[in-house]
Amino acid sequence: MRTFDLTPLYRATVGFDQIADLMDRALASDVGQNSYPPYNIEKTDDDAWRISIAVAGFTENDLAIEVKDRSLHVTARKAEDDAERKYLHRGIATRAFERRFHLADHVRVTGASHENGMLNIDLVREVPEALKPRRIEITSTAAKDANLVEAKSVN
Repeated sequence: MRTFDLTPLYRATVGFDQIADLMDRALASDVGQNSYPPYNIEKTDDDAWRISIAVAGFTENDLAIEVKDRSLHVTARKAEDDAERKYLHRGIATRAFERRFHLADHVRVTGASHENGMLNIDLVREVPEALKPRRIEITSTAAKDANLVEAKSVN
């Protein structure tokens, strides 16, 4: 029984609802979470990542990738097989699935590829110029005051 009520965070803060949502998702019960299909998330650069999902048995036409509301949705629907097959053992699962990944601010999908049974989705964080740190020049006020004093004494 690990349930936390984060409602007080919503009532007592303004503008921090994304943090509360993130905590709510992280603390949600993962017991019912399906582990199919397996996936990896790797950091490929300082501001770049790759999500690799094992999608053996699916073609590009069976897969769909969509970004909406800062969330990446990967879905797969296998077309019905017309051929009557008798399996002695069926270990390759080709059941439909949906995976969701919540994306941080300014992270966008730059591309996707499907090769050797792996779906690779590339992501990059692009921070706008207005939000990047910038250096502010510090000027000396003593130099300005000295010029003003001299200008007043001459006149």
